[in-house]
Amino acid sequence: MDVSFDIESYKGKWDSDRNYIADPASDSLNQYRLNLGYGQRLSKNWQASIIVPYVWNDNQLSGDSIKSDGFGDTSLSFWYETFDRVTCVYQVNSIEDLKPAIYLGGSLTVPTGNSMYGDSASVNYDITGRGLYRFDSNIIIEKSVYPLTATLQGSYGKHFARPVNQEYGEAVEPYTKRLGDRRFLSASIGYTVFLEDLDTVTFSAALASLKEGKAQTGKHKEAKSQLEKQSASLTTAYASPDLRYIYKASWSHAFASDDHGMNFPVTDIITLGLSYAFN
Repeated sequence: MDVSFDIESYKGKWDSDRNYIADPASDSLNQYRLNLGYGQRLSKNWQASIIVPYVWNDNQLSGDSIKSDGFGDTSLSFWYETFDRVTCVYQVNSIEDLKPAIYLGGSLTVPTGNSMYGDSASVNYDITGRGLYRFDSNIIIEKSVYPLTATLQGSYGKHFARPVNQEYGEAVEPYTKRLGDRRFLSASIGYTVFLEDLDTVTFSAALASLKEGKAQTGKHKEAKSQLEKQSASLTTAYASPDLRYIYKASWSHAFASDDHGMNFPVTDIITLGLSYAFN
């Protein structure tokens, strides 16, 4: 089981020309998310998981307070481990010791949140989800030669088209909407410190890139509707000797400058989490 809490603070946005635009100094835009996750091993190499977020929006705009809350979009995932034995090693003595752990997965995003296409969001600040189904193909490649761990993570997602007949609770001429294909890539390096009782503390740093292609309305591509975000993150994790408990704290920072994003908010995200494994 996994429980985590996100604190996301908005620092401005990138426009469609990749220029950074800061928010007015008097505004304060924040979103908080409580994420509840459960994973279940189905067999030796297969596991499944579900993550359900609850979202709070807390915004101060030109002296006005705008708050809303609701469930976010749910994520359902299946993962397959391509290896049959632990690939972590303390020293490299052969080519076999260089073999990484490779995880292959598929994730379905279910639009359980409030979106602009439903009847629960009347303004942009009511949104807690995107309103469309998406399926992602995922891969994680990880290699540990203690105390160092290198990880490469990637995903490619396709949104499903949906019919739309209202926006922010107002009726519109019916049309079909499909968001662009989504690509994510992250590379990280970690360092693990072993404590006296064989519990561990791991420090890691990562760079990530998220891109989404042009959205489509009916048969027409929407000009300058691509999304892009580049960010860096730092994470600290404590694990008990039996790996039953894992405590995590992370900070994700989007680069508040030109050419590091497009049509996307610039945010800092602090995440605190606890994972617990049981038989």
